[in-house]
Amino acid sequence: MSDPRENTINYLEIPVKDIAASKDFFSKLFGWKFVDYGPDYTCFLDAGIDGGFYKSDNDGFRSEQCPLIVFYYYDIDTIKDKVISLSGVITKDIFSFPGGRRFHFTDLSNNEYAIWTDQPE
Repeated sequence: MSDPRENTINYLEIPVKDIAASKDFFSKLFGWKFVDYGPDYTCFLDAGIDGGFYKSDNDGFRSEQCPLIVFYYYDIDTIKDKVISLSGVITKDIFSFPGGRRFHFTDLSNNEYAIWTDQPE
């Protein structure tokens, strides 16, 4: 019998410099919940995919070096303002592409993400 999890992306692990700061950033940005597994790892919940943050001294990841994690948010202007208010840094301002609009930002660990919407300007 086949397991429905086969052949799917099942889990993401993201390196961060500060577990507590990352939890605070993403809980305020998206409302995520967390389960801690010691001081150097936390699992995030309600994110659309299971995953976790692990403590790392890396200098962040960039889309030109790594896969880009892209979030969806209906009201892109509101979520962009929220990213900025939480000390995220906009690295590519809102731009249009076939099918929608998006922007890129870095979090407090210097990791790059994007948020997109299919809603017109």
